[in-house]
Amino acid sequence: MTRRLDPYTTAPALMKEWQRAACAITASLEPTLTTLVELRASQINGCANCLNLHTTLARDHGETDQRLALLPAWREAPCYTERERAALGWTEALTRLADRPDLDAAYAPLAARFTEEERVKLTLIINVINGWNRLSVGFGTWVDPDVVRAARAVAA
Repeated sequence: MTRRLDPYTTAPALMKEWQRAACAITASLEPTLTTLVELRASQINGCANCLNLHTTLARDHGETDQRLALLPAWREAPCYTERERAALGWTEALTRLADRPDLDAAYAPLAARFTEEERVKLTLIINVINGWNRLSVGFGTWVDPDVVRAARAVAA
């Protein structure tokens, strides 16, 4: 990976606001669900930086190696709840919009397991991680998970 630029030094005020909003949005649902969503979108987008970061953070939240390893095959793996499956299906549909997914098929389980407010929160979380993926892949960024932990502690 070649670093193209550092968005934090190039546009510090905007990146600070982006990070503030991202932290608030990702904290709006349970951490275990959020990290699964972040990891699945990052897998689809091929973002090594986000995969490294969110795997570390998922373990911090008590996620098991089994569930992390099985995430690409979540439909067949029995270790995910129906709520997690609904969130992962919605994550895949929104992350793969260019493939014209069946949004109704992804939305039905979501609506059955999430309140309307939670659906908005989840959709915002998916937007945030897709944004981070594009920043990381586009600019070739790499961040140490300890740096992110510290920044989140300060923002909280």
